[in-house]
Amino acid sequence: MFDSLSERLGSAVNSLRGRGRLTEDNIRDTLRQVRMALLEADVALPVVREFVAGVGERAVGEEVLKSLSPGQALIGVVHEELVQIMGKEATGLDLRAQPPAVVMVAGLQGSGKTTTVAKLANWLQREKKKVLIASADVYRPAAILQLERLAAAIDAGFMPSHETDNPIDIATRAVAEGRRQLADVVLLDTAGRLHIDDEMMQEVRAVHAAVTPVETLFVLDSMAGQDAVNAARVFDEALPLTGIVLTKTDGDARGGAALSARKITGKPIKFLGTGEKIDALELFHPDRVASRILGMGDVLTLVEQVHEKADQKKTEKLARKLKKGKGFNLEDLRDQLEQMLNMGGMGGLMDKLPGMGKLPDAVRAQADDSQLRRQIALINSMTPGERRHPRVINGSRKRRIAAGAGQAVQDVNRLVKQHVQMQKVMKKMSRGGPQALMRAMKGRLPPGLG
Repeated sequence: MFDSLSERLGSAVNSLRGRGRLTEDNIRDTLRQVRMALLEADVALPVVREFVAGVGERAVGEEVLKSLSPGQALIGVVHEELVQIMGKEATGLDLRAQPPAVVMVAGLQGSGKTTTVAKLANWLQREKKKVLIASADVYRPAAILQLERLAAAIDAGFMPSHETDNPIDIATRAVAEGRRQLADVVLLDTAGRLHIDDEMMQEVRAVHAAVTPVETLFVLDSMAGQDAVNAARVFDEALPLTGIVLTKTDGDARGGAALSARKITGKPIKFLGTGEKIDALELFHPDRVASRILGMGDVLTLVEQVHEKADQKKTEKLARKLKKGKGFNLEDLRDQLEQMLNMGGMGGLMDKLPGMGKLPDAVRAQADDSQLRRQIALINSMTPGERRHPRVINGSRKRRIAAGAGQAVQDVNRLVKQHVQMQKVMKKMSRGGPQALMRAMKGRLPPGLG
């Protein structure tokens, strides 16, 4: 989502990186570029004005101009002001209430509201909470069925409802059922609309009054830009919103919604929807997002994703195998590729690594998940013996493997060569630990990682 903003904003502030001396003139020129970058990213004009004024005031002061490295100091100021706009820290859900704590989700139709309810349930279950889901959306065709199937996919509790039911009755029944099942949290999906109208607002207010939720979240579609932020403000006038969930952040949105939402509504962004999968939801950390925007990466989130989504048993098994001096075979390579896809693929990993924004567009374009899937297909086309002992793969076997995966023999050759290179790296790592790994990768890492 932040690619375009990151590129424009990064080029503006990075032009000052490393300069021994700054003047008011080149700071003013940089701030003009920053202003244009924010406006093109669809950031609300009042937010742009406040941000540029805040950076400008600090930039011409002693904090930057008299710093030993003023260019670096200015980038630090921009980072801090970005954090200030988006909120100082991650907030998460406040569930301090007599169980079951009710979390009500509202938003416009098409914003990803129903899927977000399931993602929240999945996130809460990872936090060891017992969840009951209910749908009070009696207007959109198959909305209740969709949520029921999503609940089944994550093995979460679901309270059935019907299109002929009254939304207020559904909400009160859900709370009673949650209490009966000793649920920690009741997640309530409400009806969305294509536009804001008085009838919808009256209904959603009545549902809110009936169940008094501890959290009332507004699902905001990041692709809709300022229209979505304005809708959130209208909802906030009708309901006591406690936070925002920003969806579709893996798309080509310009990033303005993330920077504007908190300042315009006064409500914190609590979560980011980062994809279509049910586990593609992460806590919103303003400081980490600010670092991502400025091309500094987000290593902390990457480490958390590895811990949550990587198959710990397979990882430990591979570590023991390497420690014993056994080879890194193609089955091991397939496991690593599959885990990479599970963590958001190449694009998701590159967004969180420092320096990736400086790579040429041609290089970034090669970071395509389809290539990973093609390699997995080739490995699946092999026999177990070929995966464990790649040396037996001769010309005739390569032709059979390529045909089985619908690819060319050259693709098999490329995969085998890549495996040999990775095998060498793994061997060095098993002998000398992380330091040996870095020496083995010296010269192969992208700029900013070497």
